[in-house]
Amino acid sequence: MSTFEIRDDFYLDGKRFQIISGSIHYFRVVPQYWRDRLLKLKAMGCNTVETYIPWNFHERRRGEFDFTGWRDVAAFVRLAQEVGLYVILRPTPYICGEWEFGGFPAWLLEEDGMRLRCSDPAYMKHVLAYYDELIPRLVPLQVTHGGPVLMMQVENEYGSYGDDKAYLTALRDAMTERGIDVPLFTSDGPEDDMLACGRTEGVFQTGNFGSQTKERFAIMTAHGIKPLMCMEFWCGWFDHWGCGRHSTTDAAVCAKDFADLLALGHVNIYMFHGGTSFGLMNGSNDYDRLTPDTTSYDYDAPLSEDGRETEKYRLFKAAIEAHQGAPVPPVEIPEIPRAGYGEAKHLAAAPLLPLAAARPAHHHVTPQSMERLGQDVGYTLYRTTLVNERELRILQLVGANDRAQVFLDGQPIVTLYDRELLKAHVFETPVPVRPGAVLDILVENLGRVNYSYKIEQQRKGIDGAVVLNNHQRYGWDMFVLDETALLALRPQNEAPVQGPAVHLLSFEVDRCADTFLDLTGWGKGTVFLNGFTLGRFWEIGPQKRLYIPAPLLREGENELLIVETEGRFGKATLESEPALG
Repeated sequence: MSTFEIRDDFYLDGKRFQIISGSIHYFRVVPQYWRDRLLKLKAMGCNTVETYIPWNFHERRRGEFDFTGWRDVAAFVRLAQEVGLYVILRPTPYICGEWEFGGFPAWLLEEDGMRLRCSDPAYMKHVLAYYDELIPRLVPLQVTHGGPVLMMQVENEYGSYGDDKAYLTALRDAMTERGIDVPLFTSDGPEDDMLACGRTEGVFQTGNFGSQTKERFAIMTAHGIKPLMCMEFWCGWFDHWGCGRHSTTDAAVCAKDFADLLALGHVNIYMFHGGTSFGLMNGSNDYDRLTPDTTSYDYDAPLSEDGRETEKYRLFKAAIEAHQGAPVPPVEIPEIPRAGYGEAKHLAAAPLLPLAAARPAHHHVTPQSMERLGQDVGYTLYRTTLVNERELRILQLVGANDRAQVFLDGQPIVTLYDRELLKAHVFETPVPVRPGAVLDILVENLGRVNYSYKIEQQRKGIDGAVVLNNHQRYGWDMFVLDETALLALRPQNEAPVQGPAVHLLSFEVDRCADTFLDLTGWGKGTVFLNGFTLGRFWEIGPQKRLYIPAPLLREGENELLIVETEGRFGKATLESEPALG
């Protein structure tokens, strides 16, 4: 058993201890590679690893908890201890992290009036039920119980969201009452309002920033914070679809800021290794417009998306060695091979809309949001038969998010995205409607917003009404196309098809190695590999290839199921190198 105390500094078993940590999200790395990433963190000179714990990774369906396999956070923590690292855990209900809905499970939005991140009883009831399952699993992992966990977070960047001190106190007490006895902390931007709003009694404050270390620490010092720690040193940044180019930062400038942190306090590098937002779990931001994040969470981190050491890695290691006045002890780490497998063979394709409409339907007078249909990610198809209209002049989707493709008798008539969904769309030329025409609206959840007050406005699909020519259309069949449903769409036709389609391909693997799927020529959609949700692709970039870790492959034939919504397709090739754009 050990002790970890926060006084004028950090003390581990009574001795001063400097935290040099790096972020690795166990939920963005296949479990077979946890050891590799942790060893590389140690080999760079860090003594601690930090990770969020996303609620929606463990309770995706209400009351159904999963802490097995990839979701076994305790196994990740124990493995970190085994390789010689301490751990910082952030088991907060909200994590941000460019992760779907900031870590909240989508089913919270089923309930009308749900208010998130405050002491609202309806919300807190679910938080405490989650903590009843989660916290007992974390208690034995604390240093005070023989584990490696030094600290745990109460809330994340709350000072930039709200100021409900009763909420922060309730979270703090919920953790301690369930057996957490290591120090608790919060993390906020080093600004006066943020630090004041995010503060609660008995909880240590840390800062999140990516530059100007001395100035940021000076602000924290003025707030009486001691010792000083940057809980998220943003050494890079994330990409969103259509941002133009992969985000990078100057490695030398970043290393200089990192060296300042080592000299002045304690640090957690965010991210040391970003990994991949598999499973359609990328988040979005929304300021003046919606910006959904890419599948890749490379983050321009010291360790690349596929676990390769970068120039930033080498400079950070040199900064640690200079600070400590000694070389970092070598760590033996087996190399992970890369390989290309060439072009996948196209086996079959079929139109998406008929396949989707052959599934069980939910019928309702008014269109229902994804959450009310029990759906979290993917697409929802809304279908109705027009009996009164002779032409379409105006179309408005009330309460719709994020991207809606509208079809009349299977032919595309308009695609609406983000702000375009907030107003009526007026057709320049009215669209003729035959009696009994089928109107389809395919709506995609591109990733729920993970930051700001807009997290409460994240019902996906159509939550209000479909207004045609200024009157509401009643009577809808709705087809859920979540991951399970998409995987069940099996095309049989060998010939390519027009419009949104489901494609089946295969490729051969003689020896499993890391590879990258290139979909040049395809438009937009989702890829499944051997039944696993690999992620999204979109021709607007900047991400050009999807990373495939070797453990997702199998020797012999491998299957790709590609759901493409724009009516475009090209070659699918397996390459040995990434291409982030």
